[in-house]
Amino acid sequence: MARKAKQPRGKKMNPTFFVFCEGKTEAAYVDLLRRNFRVPMEIIARVSDSNISQPYIDRCKRERFTTNEDKTFLIFDLDVPGMLERLRKIKDAVLLLSNPCVEYWFLLHYKDVASELTSAECVARLKKLDAEYAKGTFSTPMKKKLIESITEAANRAVAKVPYSNPSSTVHLLTNEILKNVTQ
Repeated sequence: MARKAKQPRGKKMNPTFFVFCEGKTEAAYVDLLRRNFRVPMEIIARVSDSNISQPYIDRCKRERFTTNEDKTFLIFDLDVPGMLERLRKIKDAVLLLSNPCVEYWFLLHYKDVASELTSAECVARLKKLDAEYAKGTFSTPMKKKLIESITEAANRAVAKVPYSNPSSTVHLLTNEILKNVTQ
């Protein structure tokens, strides 16, 4: 049986963002945000399985020190049938969903894309913008673009209908990060 982490004595703990994601691309992006903005984040990736559930989240958080200010985020693609319904059953989590995939969120850093897309089309468009792009890795120029254009991407994402194709709500995480960085 795992023991709960002890609370550090005499220290005020900053809230932790628990980010559950389905794959290596999402985990790499969240890690980029964590490193750049130095925000306390726990990245829990389920690379081979997108079968996320409330008991799994509770089990992962039970092994760590948590506070009432902590936030839970779920970053998943909506190209899997039934994923939205499954994620909506998880309580107290902010849904960071991209339809069809997280690469759509990356595209929004470059330009507005309003037409319906497949996951393959998103990846192909990204490769046209950055020939070095591969799932789970970012080139140095792309890392710079993903950080410098967060506000523009968020503004473009807000104009979309959440969970429709195309759309992304990843801006909910980036807005929260920027809010904590400026405090």
